[in-house]
Amino acid sequence: MENLSLKQLSQALHQGQFSSVELTRHYLMQIQKQKDLNAFISLDEEHALLEAQKADQELKNGQGKILTGIPMAIKDLFCTQRMKTTCASKMLANFCSPYEATLVEKLLNQGAILIGKTNMDEFAMGSSNETSYFGPVKNPWDKERVPGGSSGGSAAAVAAGLVPFAVGSDTGGSIRQPAALCGISGIKPTYGLISRYGMIAYASSLDQAGPLARSAEDLALVLQAMSGHDPKDSTSVESSIPNYEAELNKPLANFKIGLPSCFFQSQVDQTIQQAILEAVKIFEGMGAEIIHLNLEFQPLWVPCYYVIACAEASSNLSRYDGLRFGYRSENASSLIELIRSTRSEGFGIEVKRRILTGTHVLSSGYFDAYYLQAQKIRRLIQQELVTTLKSVDVILGPTSPTCAFKLNEKIADPIQNYLSDVFTVAANLSGLPAISIPTGFAHGLPIGLQLMGKHFGESRLLQIAHHYQQQTSWHLASPNQ
Repeated sequence: MENLSLKQLSQALHQGQFSSVELTRHYLMQIQKQKDLNAFISLDEEHALLEAQKADQELKNGQGKILTGIPMAIKDLFCTQRMKTTCASKMLANFCSPYEATLVEKLLNQGAILIGKTNMDEFAMGSSNETSYFGPVKNPWDKERVPGGSSGGSAAAVAAGLVPFAVGSDTGGSIRQPAALCGISGIKPTYGLISRYGMIAYASSLDQAGPLARSAEDLALVLQAMSGHDPKDSTSVESSIPNYEAELNKPLANFKIGLPSCFFQSQVDQTIQQAILEAVKIFEGMGAEIIHLNLEFQPLWVPCYYVIACAEASSNLSRYDGLRFGYRSENASSLIELIRSTRSEGFGIEVKRRILTGTHVLSSGYFDAYYLQAQKIRRLIQQELVTTLKSVDVILGPTSPTCAFKLNEKIADPIQNYLSDVFTVAANLSGLPAISIPTGFAHGLPIGLQLMGKHFGESRLLQIAHHYQQQTSWHLASPNQ
């Protein structure tokens, strides 16, 4: 079952080849068999099976939708009423949300069955899924390696066949980078396409939710269900949503691919570079015109991103003070001590590092030198990318400069960890959509190819990715084979 696409699963359910209860039990068994991956923080088996029974009745009555009866997993920073929402942090280890995130509601309304919340880097701060309070997630291709982060639990769950699809969040590459390291597909949509209501914030101007699945076709089906304006989210954009699935197979006529020279730097694994160039040849065979580019501001992507992201994290995480909700320290005799002890005990090292960095760049005397300059550079990065995308359909390159690295290999060197996002952060800084799809293997580990497109150009991105996957079989590879 885990080798079937979402469309195939949906068709099989509608045709009665197996029931939603059987499908849900199958995935719950797979989760138990591969508990050592540590991909899930919480499961709700009993309720999932009850919902599967309801789904079977809807299917029997001919009322089923495209996702009816299909199990899913949600990254544990989206609020859910039935399960705790922990953000993989001691600070929220026992937090029960009084409301449901909009995107969770949308998926449930389309018939999907929530079976669990996936592990992640604490408060989505990390690129390896090693900062979780509940322990690191392991890569199903090699359990001594990281799955990428911060949506590593979601990516590992899909790659290992524990769920057909999962939802993650992407602040600087946190959907695309783990998708690449786990050999699956993942898309970060245009900022504002999917509601952020009920999504616990890390960096509000950068965070965006998105799906992870085996293929671009699967992503199209899930993205369709998740997208749309939400009046409860001030950053949600009123825009018509195309039929992503219907547009997948449209002919790719006269499309242009931008290939930046800066994506082929010395720190990029040579095998990865070769795999990207092989992919370019396949695109050329599909009729693409390759345009060689120079992105002047690429060296500033990472420093600009981390100044802004940490500044916003410092502001957003100030609400966790032990007074209103979440963890509260018992080692305090005054209000000041309570706040200090709560934050010291409740946050992990990486979260503290980013809060301190953000507080520093926002402080008097440094605001103009760091934060204000980063915002100016951000606008220049966005303008350069938007201008570049007027002459090409997509910008192509590697998703990550390396394949999955070993657990604990970079945890002591945060700078090396931050550089894992060297090619992904620009899409978040500019609010552009970007997708990662599998494009080969290096040293027995998956390689990800990234395509970045125009604002609200998800349909074109998915179309190009889908046509590529019709020519290749990398997305069909599984660590369980």
